[in-house]
Amino acid sequence: MPIKIPDQLPAREVLEKEGVSIMDEQTALRQDIRPLQIGLLNLMPNKVRTETQIARLIGASPLQVELTLVRIGTHKAKNTSEDHLIAFYQTWEEVKDRKFDGFIITGAPVELLPFEDVTYWDELKQIMDWTTTNVHSPFFICWGAMAAAWHFHRVPKHTLEDKAFGVYRHNNNAPASPYLAGFSDDFAIPVSRWTEVRASDIPEDSGLELLMESEETGPSLLSEEAGNRLYMFNHIEYDSTSLKEEYDRDVAAGVTIEVPHEYYPDDDPQRKPLNRWRSHAHLLFGNWINRVYQTTEYDLESIGKGR
Repeated sequence: MPIKIPDQLPAREVLEKEGVSIMDEQTALRQDIRPLQIGLLNLMPNKVRTETQIARLIGASPLQVELTLVRIGTHKAKNTSEDHLIAFYQTWEEVKDRKFDGFIITGAPVELLPFEDVTYWDELKQIMDWTTTNVHSPFFICWGAMAAAWHFHRVPKHTLEDKAFGVYRHNNNAPASPYLAGFSDDFAIPVSRWTEVRASDIPEDSGLELLMESEETGPSLLSEEAGNRLYMFNHIEYDSTSLKEEYDRDVAAGVTIEVPHEYYPDDDPQRKPLNRWRSHAHLLFGNWINRVYQTTEYDLESIGKGR
């Protein structure tokens, strides 16, 4: 089934060219089924890029999904036009009375700051608490995952001496997990961060299960049965060229940066990078959507009751 997104969203043209099935709003209204309600709290600077990445993965599901774009109300975006935000985004204050089957919170370029020093930390804490009662399954990505692991379980983040940057092999620690159905024993995932969480810091009584990890870059994916939470510390949603654009930006700015690990053929930035994670990105998001569908309430208003 197709994904329903606003008719004029810039991501629509890109997704249609890629063959992703898109449903217009009039067609969605004629279908006599309840679409899954998925919210995306987009904290990334290039919001259009992130919208496209997430919509691409959600739109590959055979289920009808309605995607709602959400932004922090207490923070003014510097890299996205106000017209785009007004046209396509709602603040959390505007959606906080709604219930969602799934809710994604992305990374943000603030990872070197203590959590409490982030200007919108107070609002984000409210949102994370709100997901407990208003969201069936939250999905936290990169810095968003670190923020949630700290908020819910006091799992600290640690600053790295060198940036973890490139494509790294990861191990499948839980082949029986519904989130890893179809995953290989090992697989590649893009990593781009200056901080990390460590397996040794995960409390034994937290209910957190380590599903994916890398010998080089540490934990990658945690699941938590209570609240159906997923914590992804890396950027499995990235485009083929996302790491290249980060590398080129830093080189142009005179920043000392290593060539992304195992990204370019023969480590040659003049060659076209290889995407070795696309299939597993689709698997993870597809498995998550399927899990949400199998376990969520039919009556949206029943979500979160008793938590």
